[in-house]
Order: sequence, then structure tokens, then C-alpha cells
Amino acid sequence: MNPETPLTFRHYHLLGIEDLETSEILTILETADSMAEISRRDIKKVPTLRGKTVVNLFFEPSTRTRSSFELAAKRLSADIINFSLSASSVVKGETLKDTVRNLEAMAIDALVVRHSSSGAPHYIASFCRSHVINAGDGTHEHPTQALLDAYTIKQYKKRIKGLKVVIVGDILHSRVARSNLFLLRKLGAEVVLCGPPTLLPLEFSKLGAKIEFNLDKALVGADVVMMLRLQRERQKANYFPSIREYRQLYCLTQERFKLAKKDAIIMHPGPINRGIEIDSALADSVQSVILRQVENGVAIRMAVLYLLLGGKERESSD
Repeated sequence: MNPETPLTFRHYHLLGIEDLETSEILTILETADSMAEISRRDIKKVPTLRGKTVVNLFFEPSTRTRSSFELAAKRLSADIINFSLSASSVVKGETLKDTVRNLEAMAIDALVVRHSSSGAPHYIASFCRSHVINAGDGTHEHPTQALLDAYTIKQYKKRIKGLKVVIVGDILHSRVARSNLFLLRKLGAEVVLCGPPTLLPLEFSKLGAKIEFNLDKALVGADVVMMLRLQRERQKANYFPSIREYRQLYCLTQERFKLAKKDAIIMHPGPINRGIEIDSALADSVQSVILRQVENGVAIRMAVLYLLLGGKERESSD
């Protein structure tokens, strides 16, 4: 962290990108630089959050987000509890509010919440004394994913302002697309959303995105291409005739990727459906930064935990 740059992060919770100021986003990204250095040490641990307890409250399956929050807490010396839905009293009919209040009675400090219902972390924050971090709520937001995406883009491109970022796929159901749109626009990028008309409402243009239904046109001059997973578990109707047709029109192939800039990078929040959203060879290519996104997820989530629970420069006003 640059000692000449004052850190600005005044929120008690991290519920989304939409409510963050640009300076607060930059604070998280800058703090992540120091956290990334910790992960490169032989002993990947500092005592910053010793005595703090973080609960991973995940009501949906997760590999990357849950694991990286767990690693982030452990590397800052916090105690971590992983909540298992199948082994909890929720299966007996306990409400979300009662679950949270019972966990809080055990003197926890932070709740990392993933839930299938949009707004669930906001609801929890309305009565919860602990810090609440949104790890993905329904089709609404996924703030730490957008932060790690921006951090990754900045590593490779040295800037975000002025870049053309193309986000492709199931925009309608994607909390990743929403959070990235909010964040990248705040940092001065041009954001192009591309997908089938049934999965890309024109209303997204009101949020500052450019809408394009033709993938070949969208890719021309792109600096960053971010592919999204088809979220068939959230789709309650048939949004396109077949997977085969979707693949023909919206799969990122090696031939299509040539339309982007020569130094363009490929991103994906995971999990990847190889051969549907992206050619397997491209996902594993030198242009792909997908595994770097996973690596950076730990640093970003360490930064968020640090700023909420242990950052001495933070002034809380929420």
C-alpha cells in the first residue's frame, strides 16, 4: 500500500458494488497488493485478524468463492466456520433470521453470505451486528468477483479506463455481469454486453452498457473478453432453441477470438462449460487469465476482510 495514498473505506458491510465510491474500489484493489505479497511467502500467514471469527454461510454450492474466503480468513489468522446447509437446522425448517441470530449468539465477527435469493445479504445486514459480505445473491450481485476481475485486468493491462470489455453469455441471470458492469463503468471502461436477445434485456443499456447480440461484432477491438456460464439452474423457461445453436452463435472459438485485439485477455468466473461457452484450447491458452482470477480471489477477499475487520485506516460510518 502506498503510504501517501489515504485509504478510504467507510462501509460496515460489503453488499454490492453499486453503492461503492470509486475511491473505495481503488482502496480495496490497492490493499489487495499487500495481501497478494503474503500469499507469495513461505509462511502464508499474518496475525492481523487473530481472535476474529468468520462464518461462511453458503446456501448454494461453491468451489472458488467459498475456498478463497476460507483461505483469506486463515491467512489473516481468523477462525473460520464453514456452514453446511445439509447438516444445519435449516433442513428442519429454521428460518434464515433464526439461523443468523443463533450464529451471532456465538460471538462471531463476520458472515460471508451466498444465497439463491436476491437481497438476502441485505436482509441479514438489516438486523445483524456482524459484518456481512455478499458472496453472491441470486441474480443480483457478486461484488468480490467483480473486484478480483478488475484487479486481474489491471495486472495485465496496467489500467482499466478506456478499455473495451466484452461480457458474453447469460447476462439475464448473471450477478457477475451486474457487479462487473457497475465496477468497470465506475473505473472508466467501455462495457459491451453480448448474448441472445432472450438473455440480454435492453434495460441493461440504462446502466451504461452497450448492447450487442452479434458476438463477432462485439469482439472487434476488444481488450478483455469475459465469458459467462449458462446458468441453466436459474432458467425457468427455454431461452434458446438448443445448446447446439447457442454454441454456434456465442461460443468463443479461436477463429472468433482473432477479432479482438492481439493482446486481448480471456476471462471466466467459473465453472467453465468447455465447448459451450469457450473452446477448451482457448480456456487453456496463454491469453487465458482464468487461473490468475482464482489466485487473485484470495488477495481480494483478504483485502475485504482486512478493511472490514482489521483495517486501522478504515473509518466506519455505516
